[in-house]
Amino acid sequence: MARQPDAKTTPKFSSDDSALIRELALLLDETSLTEIEIERAGLRLRVARNISIAAGIPANVPLTAAAPVAAAAATAAAATADLSKHPGVVPSPMVGTAYWAPEPGAKPFIDVGAKVSAGQTLLIIEAMKTMNQIPSPRAGTVTQILVEDGQPVEFGEPLVIIE
Repeated sequence: MARQPDAKTTPKFSSDDSALIRELALLLDETSLTEIEIERAGLRLRVARNISIAAGIPANVPLTAAAPVAAAAATAAAATADLSKHPGVVPSPMVGTAYWAPEPGAKPFIDVGAKVSAGQTLLIIEAMKTMNQIPSPRAGTVTQILVEDGQPVEFGEPLVIIE
């Protein structure tokens, strides 16, 4: 007969805990934070962005905390995958931080609906304290800007859609 876990050592999660986990996951989506960790009433909770169940879950993260974050990450990955197949997508050529303007408070390089020419600067990506201009690969109209000003971006991540 299998041994049942001891009730004193098995964490019990209430609907309040589930609501807290969802609230923290939404906070990660709304901010540029990559991880939030709190401790309340003896419950220690860490919610991190981009947790992949295939890669494994760190031992100190409760399984119930990973499910909403993993689901949100899977949804975001599916949306990114769809946009990466768009014929007008401009992917990020590097890892860094995307900026819409050459300096804070300046006019953005592009806006949705703007006509751009091949080689025109769409945005800049800061990588290792170097500002890299990202040129338009073709002429067209900007239909979507897929990154926020100051948002970290990954290699190959869709930045802009030009049609």
